[in-house]
Amino acid sequence: MDRVRVAAWAAALGLLAGAGLTGPAHAGEAAPAPAPSYRAADGAKPVGGGASTADAPLLEAGGTYADTLGPGERFYRLVLEKDRSNVYVSAVVRPAAGAEVTGSDGVEVEIMTTAGRSCPGSTGRASFDYDPVPISAVGVRWGAEDADCAPGGPYYAKVTRTSAKGSDQSPWPLELRVQREPGRGAAGPTAAPSAWPSGAPVLPGTEPVARTGGTGFNDARAVGGGVWRDALRPGQTRWYRVPLDWGQQLGVGAELASATLTKPSGSASGGLTVSLYSPYRGLVAHKGASYDGRQAGVTLGKTPPVAYENRFSSSKDVAHAALAGWYYVAVTMGARVADFTADATPVPLTLRLDVTGAPAKAPVYEESLAAGGFGVGAEDRRAAEEGLTAPEAADAAERASVMRVVAGAGFAGGTGLLLVLGGWTLLGRRGRSTPG
Repeated sequence: MDRVRVAAWAAALGLLAGAGLTGPAHAGEAAPAPAPSYRAADGAKPVGGGASTADAPLLEAGGTYADTLGPGERFYRLVLEKDRSNVYVSAVVRPAAGAEVTGSDGVEVEIMTTAGRSCPGSTGRASFDYDPVPISAVGVRWGAEDADCAPGGPYYAKVTRTSAKGSDQSPWPLELRVQREPGRGAAGPTAAPSAWPSGAPVLPGTEPVARTGGTGFNDARAVGGGVWRDALRPGQTRWYRVPLDWGQQLGVGAELASATLTKPSGSASGGLTVSLYSPYRGLVAHKGASYDGRQAGVTLGKTPPVAYENRFSSSKDVAHAALAGWYYVAVTMGARVADFTADATPVPLTLRLDVTGAPAKAPVYEESLAAGGFGVGAEDRRAAEEGLTAPEAADAAERASVMRVVAGAGFAGGTGLLLVLGGWTLLGRRGRSTPG
């Protein structure tokens, strides 16, 4: 019996391994090859933005959509509920490698009523520095704060790409995501905090752990507080995600070590840049430094403690720290660094993250935050500990689910086999005890 059960288990596990559902994930191992191009969201629905509101396709809350965007504007339709919820529409554009961009190029998202009026405080804009890296802008419908845009019904999201005359004019891939934050009711705060603990973060100095960053929001590598080691080549951006709970603050420091120089002198403005994004892909903070092939670093000041009332601040770096969830860190080495360094040799990158504050009690919402992709749970903390990207975390959850089914089936099968064998034994004994 034991040999039969072992053989059955081995066969089942062999099938699972062949399907790629077992085995170590090897998360966080550094790889010498450069990161691939931006990984689009799995399951993103193709959509074509309208040239006017008359042709605007519908975007639904919780959905992710794929389009292309040339210079100019495109329209999308939203059907929003009559409640106190807030709806965030993010637009991520990603130029091709080597595309010409300037600080005048960028993307803007505006939420409009059917009368053509812009919802107050709804418009978000993002622009480039020196490199054609993915950037994100967010438009918001504030359901509780804006009486004119609170009623339910149709609205429009206008996405505009601005482009300077000498810049790249080709269409770029566009990723749209719609996230809904449920309302808090009438008892929620309505004013920004008057003070909070600010200042420079105390960056950790522990030994670094290897974690290879992702290509964008969808496959950013999960990390927590600590020191992380990666590598960058000119023109490359690595992405990381950090779970930040209510009441917690985040400080970020990024360092480039010395590179192999091919010219005795040279320098690139924006040779090292660091961007921090919110759980709804809004830019929280951004800072850059020149790089001449010698040690350089950038430090972002601590975010305010994550709090609902931060959204009422007039300062964007405070307003965007208003929801618990995954915060994203993007680190870029400027393409112009290749003019004076060995492009084929990756430069060591050290990422230092300072996460302070114990998780505070979450605000009371009318519905669960998780449906909108917000909040921090046990699975998020586990993903950060193990260094998993979102696709890897989903695969790990699927493997665990399959193994639970197999384990249950194995237990049930083994129990059934024992009952059958027990029955055979009992019948055999009865047969031997019957007179001939």
